[in-house]
Amino acid sequence: MRLALYRKYRSRSLDEVLGQDHITTILRKSLEKGIISHAYLLTGPRGTGKTSVARILAHEINKLPYDGENSHLDIIEIDAASNSGVDNIRELRDKAQIAPSVAKYKVYIIDEVHMLSKSAFNALLKTLEEPPSHVVFILATTDVDKLPATIISRVQHYYFHPIGEAIIAPRLIEIAKLEGFTLDRDAAQLIAEQSKGGFRDSLSLLDQLSVLANEKTPLTREVVAQNLGLANSETIARLLDASVAGNHKEIISILGSLGSAGVDTRTIVDQLLGEARSRLVNSPELTGTIQNLIDIIKHPYPELKLMTTLIGQKSVQPNGVTPQKRVISTPVDSSANEQIPELAKKIKPSPQKPQQAIEPPTVDPELPQEQAVKKSLGFNWKNLVEEIKPQSIMLYTLLQKCNHSFSDKILTISTNQEFDRKKLEDSKNHSLIMQVLKNSNLDDIDVVIKKGSTTANPDVANVMAMMGGGEELNLESI
Repeated sequence: MRLALYRKYRSRSLDEVLGQDHITTILRKSLEKGIISHAYLLTGPRGTGKTSVARILAHEINKLPYDGENSHLDIIEIDAASNSGVDNIRELRDKAQIAPSVAKYKVYIIDEVHMLSKSAFNALLKTLEEPPSHVVFILATTDVDKLPATIISRVQHYYFHPIGEAIIAPRLIEIAKLEGFTLDRDAAQLIAEQSKGGFRDSLSLLDQLSVLANEKTPLTREVVAQNLGLANSETIARLLDASVAGNHKEIISILGSLGSAGVDTRTIVDQLLGEARSRLVNSPELTGTIQNLIDIIKHPYPELKLMTTLIGQKSVQPNGVTPQKRVISTPVDSSANEQIPELAKKIKPSPQKPQQAIEPPTVDPELPQEQAVKKSLGFNWKNLVEEIKPQSIMLYTLLQKCNHSFSDKILTISTNQEFDRKKLEDSKNHSLIMQVLKNSNLDDIDVVIKKGSTTANPDVANVMAMMGGGEELNLESI
């Protein structure tokens, strides 16, 4: 049976550990000076080298050779996920009192240590407080937040960073060459991106795809994307462009084609996040889009949420108001007016008591029916914010966080954040607010920006925004 690549190319010395120089440098210096701690804690994401470093360190402490696979009588590995009980730790504590058989130190490597029970942690704590001089503990975990602070304070803590794509990709190309096939640079970059900073994950993906290539047929980015169920990068870019432009037909068409190609929603969201992140420097207004995309992952119906997020809610009126139909008045033929006097002469007066003439309603020529409808609805905060959204997502996001009040045709927008206040006072943003008010025939409203508190309760703020704004009342004062 062929040996998996992640096992075949496992680090065998501290010099071979990839992307963790901040850790290997300290450990190497400590070993050179003969400074050995009684306990080490290695934490970080999966596939970043924690177990490899633990095994290398265990052998280096005892000055034993290590080839990546061999074990030693005095180096004991324990999987805390399957040995999480207090009895397992008590047994370990009793055996730790026995001197090592051959080596200078007896080293215990406890992997996934966060899986230990509370009682097991208490038993381990006693040993860490008063460890035998011949015992070294190396603890490894992907979830350091589950470890008691009393454990962390008694060990040397080393955090493993996610490994950068710029480090992983060249190493993948080297390994592919050693394995007898060619890996394109773009393909290596894509595999590195999909590994999320884990070198072991990238080796597993390379191992899976290696059967599709040889020396004459390189492994290309297109082949990698197709076999990993990814969308084409150009398609993702078009989808984001369509969302920003509000091109609903294009959005639905692209999502339909991606669904037919078997690309799942989570993958689309991940790729959209990557594309939006790459544009963030030149397009800061995409911050709102990124936040909306993050929320999709946690939604119970991600497919529907993705579509509504990209399309937006521009066609939906706030507060459930049905859009008013525009009334188009038909001009009256002027020749008919000229015939009215002649017709009046021919009409005989009625013997009955004449009824009072009904005067036709007068219409202000400067106030069309559409403007009258908007005036009757009055100012609405939700309408204002939604009208701003397609023009400036940054200002839209900023206004959602602010408090407001409206009285005597003065709109007061307040925030306790100095940075947000300066953004609101910026001439470009202030002009946009005034322009939206003018477009809604509310140009007689003045806008005032001041420093003040935002809504204290975020839930109240959300409800207020959904109901179209308003003021928060203090019930205790009523």
